[in-house]
Amino acid sequence: MQKIKLKREPDLAPKHRAFAYQAEAVEAIRDLEYAAVFHEQGLGKTKIAIDLMLYWLEKKEVDTVLFVVKKGLLDNWSRELSSHTSIVPRVISQDRKLNFYAFNSPARVMLAHYEAVRSEEERLQLFLKARHVAVILDESAKIKNPESALTKVFLRLAPMFARRIIMTGTPVANRPFDLWSQVHFLDQGESLGRDFVKFRKELDLSGRLAASNSARDEFEDRLESLRDMISEFSVRETKDSGIITLPRKTIRSVFTDWEPRQLELYHSIRDEMRAVVVREGLPTEDESESILKRMLRLVQVASNPKLIDQSYSAQPGKFEPLQELVQNIRRNDEKCIVWTTFTDNVEWLAFELAPFGTEKVHGKLPMERRTKAIDRFMTDPKRGVLVATPGAAKEGLTLTVANHAIFFDRSFSLDDYLQAQDRIHRISQQRRCEVVNLLMSDSIDEWVDVLLHAKRLAAQLAQGDISREYYSNQMEYGFAEMLRDILNIRREDRETR
Repeated sequence: MQKIKLKREPDLAPKHRAFAYQAEAVEAIRDLEYAAVFHEQGLGKTKIAIDLMLYWLEKKEVDTVLFVVKKGLLDNWSRELSSHTSIVPRVISQDRKLNFYAFNSPARVMLAHYEAVRSEEERLQLFLKARHVAVILDESAKIKNPESALTKVFLRLAPMFARRIIMTGTPVANRPFDLWSQVHFLDQGESLGRDFVKFRKELDLSGRLAASNSARDEFEDRLESLRDMISEFSVRETKDSGIITLPRKTIRSVFTDWEPRQLELYHSIRDEMRAVVVREGLPTEDESESILKRMLRLVQVASNPKLIDQSYSAQPGKFEPLQELVQNIRRNDEKCIVWTTFTDNVEWLAFELAPFGTEKVHGKLPMERRTKAIDRFMTDPKRGVLVATPGAAKEGLTLTVANHAIFFDRSFSLDDYLQAQDRIHRISQQRRCEVVNLLMSDSIDEWVDVLLHAKRLAAQLAQGDISREYYSNQMEYGFAEMLRDILNIRREDRETR
């Protein structure tokens, strides 16, 4: 029911027709108080959200629809709304003066980023008392941590919204229990319970599962049941379900050899838990006692030792294979995205690959520069390589001008990996797609590969994408023991940790 009336209502006719599966999703959830759209990335969740908005406003179910998106996607969402509708949204930013006018405007559609909602919680509460508001959270894994200050704001606000929608292609973003707070935003614990600690304990993908058949069975039972627990208010489609035809996507690994100094530095950190490196021109002993720190250091050295040692001047082992891959791609008049976890790597790789026409995107660049770089990559045939970090470009972008994704290195995050590779494999892609993972032989890269595979299988079972039988046949719980071997932790050391 609308609480405000306008002298002139906006034109609510969509500019483009939805695909059949998008229209079916809208029809399935449009009359629910809350719902989740978990369609795999690249299947057009934005269009589903926009058509939901138009339906609600046309039927006068609400008087305002608020889209909450990641900060880096504000411009992208503004373009999508302009492309699909005749509505210009009012934007809530971190400029409190401008927000005053937004909150006091009769706008039917508003657009905000997550941090702006957090900073405007008090005024937003007053706004929600005066208006009948529906909210759509894009990339809802942003609130996957129930202990974060940001998530707590959204959980406090949730009951005040007349309609609530969450959207993400990776609801199990990294671990099965990532789902809890996203769903709690919708139903305040009706389906997954109100005790996060208990939920987390039951769904922790731990290395301890390798030692107990009964613990594995209980974990898998719980994992398999998640989909049924939320099925009444969630919709999900994958690219493999036959709803749309996309070009084939292949994934392969390329194993690379070590540069001698690189291998020496790697072994020093692995075996001695320390190494002498150069920072700001001075020799520094880099302590790596912390397991997580050691793991990160090993990933960095396997990628590019200069990330931790400024005196390193050779080309790391992965660079020549990368260069050959890029040469072949450009020879075929195709484009690629080179992904790396590290900002300094983006700068270095963009420089080294400059003859192929590079653009770069990472979190330290102003948003305007990132947008211009992506626009050039999309429109200039001479710009054949985009070098980017997943954190700055993994979500909300359609980069189907490229059909190759090369991972120079990967973090431990499943969400980063899946979202990044599917920038190229989505609606509007016309060419076959290839994903290449560069792995340094006999290194932590191999463990990261095993870990991400295990996380992927757990996510697929929780989301209902695969059968329990397939999961059981493919799953390997030995990643914890494999990590101990990679870190070269002796058995006697393991017993004292």
